[in-house]
Amino acid sequence: MTRALAAGRVVAVVAAAPLLVVLLARAGLMEWLERPFIYFPSRTLERTPAAAGLAYEDVFLVASDDVRVHGWFVPGTGPVTLLWFHGNGGNIGDRVGHLALIRSELGVGVFIVSYRGYGRSGGTPTEQGTYRDAEAAFAHLRARPGVDPGRIAYYGQSLGAAVATELAARHPPHALVLESPLPSIRYMAGVAYPFLPVGPLLRTRYDSLARIADVRAPVLVLHGDRDEVIPYEGGRRVYEAAREPKRFITVRGARHDDVFLVGGHDYWGAIREFLASPAGAPGR
Repeated sequence: MTRALAAGRVVAVVAAAPLLVVLLARAGLMEWLERPFIYFPSRTLERTPAAAGLAYEDVFLVASDDVRVHGWFVPGTGPVTLLWFHGNGGNIGDRVGHLALIRSELGVGVFIVSYRGYGRSGGTPTEQGTYRDAEAAFAHLRARPGVDPGRIAYYGQSLGAAVATELAARHPPHALVLESPLPSIRYMAGVAYPFLPVGPLLRTRYDSLARIADVRAPVLVLHGDRDEVIPYEGGRRVYEAAREPKRFITVRGARHDDVFLVGGHDYWGAIREFLASPAGAPGR
């Protein structure tokens, strides 16, 4: 389960202590101030894929800055392998139920990693750190025996959609699936408090709106029309900024954390069709 991105709480701090924020910004300490309001990691793995009856392998990677990152590889039966980037709360242990549904509904292999500072991964989360974790995960998957490097798709949720987009801009995937995508941290601050000019002070960007135009791969965006965290309009903006071929799916009645549950058969069918023929999926 993904916890809410707390851009509003970031802005609340700004409103309460504007002078402190300006001083921190000048000192280059804004990222330190922002971190507790963006990342909500948990160190405890409550479940493993074995709890859902899934075969899996523990994988430990070393990112380019020597941080150790932990993930799970769950083998599939089809040609596509999904590289999954989760949201900003908990760790991969909180996604086991969702992982089981992906495996049963799509039949794909899945590789999911906890970002640094989450679960059994070392280090402390930062924007650049999550990008390094994604790079390490991709390098491992591309070199893994039995995985077709030309059929690796990225799947990002919420904050993870920004991580997936950044990686896709540098390493084009077979397909890019974005669920409830975050346009940018600045966008979220502007939505929460439009009359407070905090955006220019924020050091953490996760700017999918800027990066997705550089993605040269088919894109599928899914967003709930009752999303209480990242506005539905924000998901539409990410979609509009993407290149063709692309497709947008509105999940009626879905909030931020339950898109894959509320979407049901239609949700899984759309992703299944897209992964099988990403360039042929009609846009809307």
